[in-house]
Formats: sequence, C-alpha cells, structure tokens
Amino acid sequence: MPISASQAIERIESAAHSNKISSGAVSNLKCWLTEDRYAEYVPSVIEHVEAEQWQALDDAFWTIIPFGTGGRRGRMYPIGSNAINDRTIGESAQGLAEYILGQADLPRPLSCAIAYDTRHNSRHFAELCASIMVANGFTVYFLDDYRATPQLSFAVRTMKCSCGIMVTASHNPPSDNAVKVYWSTGGQVLPPHDSAIIDRVMNVQTIKTVPFKEALAKGQVSIVTESIDKDFKAAASKYAWPGSRDVRVIYSPLHGVGGVAVLPLLEATGFHDVHIYEPHAKPDGDFPNVPGHVSNPENSIVFDAIIVEAKAKKADLILATDPDCDRMGCAAPLTMDEGSAWGTINGNQLGALLTDFVLKKMTAVKQLTAKTYVIKTLVTTELIRRIAESYNVRCEGNIHVGFKWIAGLMDACGPSDFAFGTEESHGYMIGQYVRDKDGAVACLLMAQLAADLKAEGITLHQRLDQLLTKHGCYLEDLINVQMEGSEGMQNMKKLMQSLRDNPPATMGGLKVVSVRDYGNLTCKIVGGETLPLDAPKSNMLMLDLALPGTDRPSGNAIAVRPSGTEPKVKFYLFGYEPVHGSDLTAAKKTVTDRIAAMKVDAQKLG
Repeated sequence: MPISASQAIERIESAAHSNKISSGAVSNLKCWLTEDRYAEYVPSVIEHVEAEQWQALDDAFWTIIPFGTGGRRGRMYPIGSNAINDRTIGESAQGLAEYILGQADLPRPLSCAIAYDTRHNSRHFAELCASIMVANGFTVYFLDDYRATPQLSFAVRTMKCSCGIMVTASHNPPSDNAVKVYWSTGGQVLPPHDSAIIDRVMNVQTIKTVPFKEALAKGQVSIVTESIDKDFKAAASKYAWPGSRDVRVIYSPLHGVGGVAVLPLLEATGFHDVHIYEPHAKPDGDFPNVPGHVSNPENSIVFDAIIVEAKAKKADLILATDPDCDRMGCAAPLTMDEGSAWGTINGNQLGALLTDFVLKKMTAVKQLTAKTYVIKTLVTTELIRRIAESYNVRCEGNIHVGFKWIAGLMDACGPSDFAFGTEESHGYMIGQYVRDKDGAVACLLMAQLAADLKAEGITLHQRLDQLLTKHGCYLEDLINVQMEGSEGMQNMKKLMQSLRDNPPATMGGLKVVSVRDYGNLTCKIVGGETLPLDAPKSNMLMLDLALPGTDRPSGNAIAVRPSGTEPKVKFYLFGYEPVHGSDLTAAKKTVTDRIAAMKVDAQKLG
C-alpha cells in the first residue's frame, strides 16, 4: 500500500536533511502533496518518493518554471513545478484566458488561434490548450497538423483573434517543449499585458476544461488549416520580386514543420529546382539525423552532411529552417568555380545580405520613401545600420533581443513604412502579414538573392565581401555558456552582479572605456561619470572597447546577457575595422584576431 502524503513529506524532509534534495524542491513538493489543485498528481509524486528518485524530484521541483514574457519553456516531465507537463501548460492557458476575459476593450466574442510543431506531446498540449480556452468561453481556430510559428501569427491576424498559442520549443533539444503566447496583433505579448498575464498564470487554482472532441463536434473548435495555408502562401508570395529563378536549392526542414510552409511558397513563386534533403524530411521530435539531435540552423554543423549532397547535385544554395520554421540558416559555395568549397553564413551576415537585397528591390520598384525604416536589435550587427543609411533609410535599433520587440516597434513606428526586421539569431521579417520572424519568407528572399547573384556571376559570400568593403569590416561571434539547474541560476546572477560591480579593465587587449547597464539604465564611463542610458530595460551589459591609444568607443564591444529561454549566458562579440582602399583581407585578419582575443577573455568570465 502506498505511503500517505504526510509520510511522503517526512521522507522528503529527511532527504533534504541529507542534502539529497534542495530546499526549493521541498517547498514545491509540499504544495503538490497538500493543495487540492494538485490532487491528481499526488500518486505520481508518492511513487517517486517511495523509489527515492531524489534527483528527478529535485530537477522537477527545485523552482517554478517561469511564465516569461513570451510563454513557458523547459524540459518535459509528467510532474513538477519546474517541468513542462499538463499542469504547467494548463496553468499557462488558464491564466491567459482569465486575463483576456478581464479586458473590456477586446472585441467579443473572444477567440484564440492554436498551432503546434513536430515535437513530442505538441499535439497533446495543443488539444489541452484548446479545451481550456473553449471551457473559458473562447472560440478556437485550430491548425490541425504540424504548422509553422509564423502561420500561427498570421492566423491570429487573419481570423481577428483575441490571442494565440503556439506549442513549440523552437530549436531546443528533443526533451523540451513550450507554449508561446500571442496577443491580438499577432505578435508575442508586450508590456503591460505580459507581466499581468504572468501574475494570472502563477496564481491559477482551477483549470477549466471540456473534452476536445466534444468542443470540435459542437463547433467551438474550428479547423482552419487549409484556409490559413492558402492565404499565408498568398501573403508571403507578394515578396517575390521580378528576377532570375535559375538556382538549384537543397532544402532541409531539420525534421520540423518547414516542408509545409517553405516548399509550397518556393514552388508558387517560380523556384522549381528545389530538392528536399531526405534524411531531414520526416517530421520527428527526436531530430534523429541532426548532429546532437539539436535542429538549430544557427549551428554550422547541421549543414555538414547537406553540403556533401549539395556538391554532388551541383546545387547553388542550401536553406534550412528550425523545427517551427521561424528561423532560417544558409550555406553556399565560396566562389563560382567548379568544385568550390562551401561555407555557412551566420545570422548577422544573413541579416545584412537580406537588408541590402530588400532595399535594393524596393528601390527598383520605387517603394522606398522618406519614412521607410528597418529594425534590428541592440545585439545585431551595426552593418545593418550602415547599409540602411546608404539607401537613405532609417534604422531603428534601440531594442532588446526578441522579435516581440521588433514587432511592437514596427506597430509603434507605423507598419506601412516598415521594410525589414532582423536579429542576429537568424530571424527575419518583411511586410505586415505577420508579427514574428518567418523562416519561409526568409527562404524565399534568399532564393531570389542567390538567383540574382548567380546571374551576375558571384556567390552570396562574394556579395557579403562587397558589402564589407563598402561599409567597413563588421564581424561578430557568440559564446554560449551553459548554466543548468538551481546552481546554474545562482551562477548567472553572480556573474552579472560581478560584472556590474567590477567590470574588467580590458577585453582582448582593448581597454573597456564604458559599461552600458541596461538593467540599471546607466552608462558608466570608466574613470569618469555615470550617465543615464536612454534604452529599454533588460538584464544586459554592454562593454564598449577602445582601440590602443584612445579612450573612445571604437565599434568593438562585448554584450553579456542571460538567455530568456534557455539556461545559459550569452556573450556577443562585436569587431569593427575600416577597410583601407579595398584591402578587405587585411581588415578581416585584424578583426578576426581581435575577436579571438576577446573570446578568450570572455570565456574566462563565464
């Protein structure tokens, strides 16, 4: 016979006394064993206690998985306050519903669009969210198969929904899942709604549900997959400009949803020489044929095997999208010579190439005006700004990481004048049909650019070199320092506080001349005054570096920020050197060596 809840608590306290489980886990476990809202999970908790699965319990309960400004993301486990499961997903949907029900200015009747990707349990969690929204009085518009995150954003806008829910953990490992929450704009939730929704989610007591099949039969859930597919393709196809279509493309969805978004779009816009990379074609939440089972097009290693096939098929371009198809990655030959080596192109470089391409095409069709603008984030290459200025276009860049901020700024500045938005983590957005990054349209833009360049007799890499020669040698790098669990969270806090209190004197041999603290909104001039910082607030530091012999910021810098979605700290490294004459090779070597030295010092900090 199983032990009682009170006996389980005694054993948990004993385990904590022996340092087998953390104090945070003890507190949360007591809640799950004694509060009525967790009653259905008590037997499973007791089973874990009886089996003395202390590590599993600590991992699942040491904290409460946060409902951040975009939603909830983490490892899946059937029980636990620090895991993705029916309870934590249910709280997320219930809290969202309760908050929206209190918004008198939202048109009635209330509705919610819901979509999901190829991850394990994504369909289950999507049906759970639908059943909760219906139980709270919402009509649900449901994408009844694997679909892309930008299609969810599009559905919210097209169906004029009050909100949207996307079940995906983007490019996280197979163990993870999440919900992303969208507002009626089609963008992820922004202040002041985000913090208010978080408060609701964290205080959910009862989760209301109705059976999904019952809601479907009664018309409370409407299947809109076919219409959204059709309209989404039509909307994105508007960004197919006149130009060459002579390009052979190898495309990989990395076991995700991209095949249903990218391939139809390319076919509809005249790209008929497109070949899917078969080892990655099958939707599979284990991502079996991707190195490390991490389907992230930001990682160059995912392209290694694809490049082999691309060379054999004499392809001109490789495109890849992450599991929910909101990020795009790319590889291409270095030169037009037969047998040329191939190389990947990072997110900053792709953003620069696409910004230039979009503005060039808009110029050709006389769509640029005095009000046209592009958007980038604070940690996206300044090359974007230089390119925009060369077209007499404004660049908005005083925003933090995340397409929610790009979408919000787009609406604030005026959607009709928006040209293009990008961030360093392979996110790209054009036009007004969505309010999130779109891997499908990014593939369309890259295919057009590669075809146009092929007609000119150059590759993407050679075009990038042209931009660097013209605007200056901007190179960037990124270091991810993993900090897992409760200890990792404390280490992150200690690192950020240490950098605030005692910033390093030099990084990579360059003097730190100022520290921009986006948490305190101050700019500390080293050896001088502290000035107010006109910027949005966020837990990020930017160390501005000066070249030898000067005390002025030089365009070389290091930004440090904890990730908002994963247990790691990110170090963004920025290098810049003017190109003298046309000697890009010398400038590249200078900046590459400089970033390598900066990287060594950054790794010591982490």
